[in-house]
Amino acid sequence: MKRIINHFTDDDLYKFTMCCAVIDNFPRARVKYSFTDRDNTVYPPGFARELNEQIASLESITISEEEIDFMRRKCYYIPGWFYNYLKGFRFNREWAKAWQDENGHLHIDIEGSWADTIFMEVKILAIVSELYYIMTGIGERLDYERYYEKSWEKGKRLLEAGCVFSDFGTRRRASFKAEDIAVKAMKDCYLSGEWEGKFVGTSNVYLAMKHDVLPVGTMAHEFTCAIGGMYGPQMANHIAMNSWRNTFRGALGTYLYDSFGWDIFSLNFSEDFANLFKGLRVDSGDNYEQLMKIIDKYRSLGINPKTKQIIFSNALDTASAIEIQRYAKRYCQPSFGIGTHFTNDFDKVKPLNIVIKLIAAKITESWTFYNDTCKISEDKGKHIGDPEVIKRFMEALHTH
Repeated sequence: MKRIINHFTDDDLYKFTMCCAVIDNFPRARVKYSFTDRDNTVYPPGFARELNEQIASLESITISEEEIDFMRRKCYYIPGWFYNYLKGFRFNREWAKAWQDENGHLHIDIEGSWADTIFMEVKILAIVSELYYIMTGIGERLDYERYYEKSWEKGKRLLEAGCVFSDFGTRRRASFKAEDIAVKAMKDCYLSGEWEGKFVGTSNVYLAMKHDVLPVGTMAHEFTCAIGGMYGPQMANHIAMNSWRNTFRGALGTYLYDSFGWDIFSLNFSEDFANLFKGLRVDSGDNYEQLMKIIDKYRSLGINPKTKQIIFSNALDTASAIEIQRYAKRYCQPSFGIGTHFTNDFDKVKPLNIVIKLIAAKITESWTFYNDTCKISEDKGKHIGDPEVIKRFMEALHTH
């Protein structure tokens, strides 16, 4: 079987920025992650064995000087010491274990130092997705020529509508080739004319380098969820934002606020944080309701929301992004991170609905136990974690 991941930076930018903040603020933290297939897919026989071999093959991947030079140029906010850490970074197959149960369902557990295992999640999800299509034969039917045209069309519609957008689709892409083609098509489309909108770049650092576009991203839920496990959900957002400020010194980007719901975040989102972060990312709940909550919050702090960027990334497609753009542009600076719709939108192909989430954390390896954590989504029914843990966290937050 061919190796699916071939480049160290074939990963989302927020993994690098979070890793940097983890080493800076929580250098001894240890974590556990767990895989969830929301559709209960039955995987082909032998799938877990192949997956474990792909994970083992990560051990031979190291970061190149070309990748480091690119990141130094484009990611000016990442401190120089971090590149020395990346040069010495080596994957270890012992961090992740995959197996299938008697029904063919897939299980993956990841455990280890947070600064190490943080680089497993996106890579493993991308491997699972592509490997599934290879082993089921679907991969042979993917029409890549048509995909370039389709991606170009999406780019054209978004650009005409004035949307500012990026590709966020590494984790559930049909293949590396599919994401590569999508990014190329959208860049080509953007350069082909004068548009009201803008194709900004991609969350995938390697593809950003290959196509000379901006690598995009700030953080994921895991950052706040791990802190919630270590310190409790009430103050998790405050500690997360403070840690981010400590590492990135003003170049703070957009904050992903929905790890434990809007209400507790809003209480933690004081005027200093509202001024420091460039904006917020909406990743669950009703996009319009969330937008108005954000707008009201900024206004209550005496901040003009038109000066703030709000990134929408909740299961978007071209049509829904255009619709939000028309509505949101009168209130803020909207932009869009579009994932699976960009990188896994082939005819008669159903994308896998898979996630890997951080489920437990401890602040140092000398602790004898982990603290469980979870994600409390603004979408009912999309909370992630052990039901008992979710219940406990919601009680702590007085939400039901």
